[in-house]
Amino acid sequence: MDLILVRLLFVLVVAVTCYVIEPFGLPSKLDAGVGALVGLGIVLFEWRLRRVRLTRLIGAAIGSILGICGAYLFALVIRNSVPASHTQSFLQILVMLLMAYVGLIVGANKGDLLNLAALGGIFGGEKQSKKSYKILDTSVIIDGRIADIAETGFLDGIVVTPQFVLRELQLVADSADSLKRNRGRRGLDVLQRLQKMTTLQIQIVENDFPSVREVDLKLIELAKLYEGKIITNDFNLNKVAQLQGVEVLNINELANSLKPIVLPGETMRVFILKEGKEYNQGVAYLDDGTMVVVDNARKMIGKTIDVSVTSVLQTTAGKMIFGKWDDRMGFGRQTASLTPPAPSVPLSTTPVPAAVVQNSTLDAKKAQPIMAERRED
Repeated sequence: MDLILVRLLFVLVVAVTCYVIEPFGLPSKLDAGVGALVGLGIVLFEWRLRRVRLTRLIGAAIGSILGICGAYLFALVIRNSVPASHTQSFLQILVMLLMAYVGLIVGANKGDLLNLAALGGIFGGEKQSKKSYKILDTSVIIDGRIADIAETGFLDGIVVTPQFVLRELQLVADSADSLKRNRGRRGLDVLQRLQKMTTLQIQIVENDFPSVREVDLKLIELAKLYEGKIITNDFNLNKVAQLQGVEVLNINELANSLKPIVLPGETMRVFILKEGKEYNQGVAYLDDGTMVVVDNARKMIGKTIDVSVTSVLQTTAGKMIFGKWDDRMGFGRQTASLTPPAPSVPLSTTPVPAAVVQNSTLDAKKAQPIMAERRED
């Protein structure tokens, strides 16, 4: 509330000053109105400026000062080369505005590279913003799952896409191989999908390291420069980055942690798809792609059986489940399921004639003496 009162007071002071001085050569009331508009513009600029980080403000100030110094040198050249006229004045003003604008924009963009945390004191809080940078790898862009993660809101901070990664994506998209070309185009579509998300801030940086040839090593150097984290699903890049002290967010590790937990001793129903590497093994896959290796299941390929989990192996490359199939229990179930049930004879509701009943009774009475003779024998 106090800030609003200060802003209104500032606009009022500017309007009263223009009313008294009449700087625009207009009637007093019109000058006051123009002054109020100027004051509102300044307040709006100040309100937008509050959202800018301190590093960008310092970078913009340094860039503007350097741009004005360069414009002054250009103005001296124009003064000595162009005769004094309106053209000379216009060129000097144009060069001044151009250099100041370019210096402001370039300085603000490069201000993120300033490490104010090294100064300590009140600048120590800027170090936290450095840690919020997430650098995308080419493999994770082509994979596409990063867009789904970003839509859920689990991805925060600034997502950095290096220019050399975009060049690599473009080379893949322009490849003569149709498979590579489709993968590259899918990666470009994923980037466009990320840019359309209003809750995510995408920043394309042009930092390059000419002395480093491999893209993976360039990503590591860029992560060190920005003090950020690399998002990837490349197993080798994950290991190399960890050896050099760079934090990595592996999409595969996230996917493995979200898979259902299976404990030894539990029973699960799987479809045996193919033969395993070891003797008498069968291999099955869960819905999420987890491999299940089943002992004694080689002869059950192409069938669905119940297996008992013996152990679970969790690695950075994925999860494997080992199980065992009981021959007796599993075979009995499978046989029972394959044997068709005996057809049931429906009961007839039609009444039976009395003659048929009497004949059946007589036949039974005749058969009794014969059965008695057989017993005596």
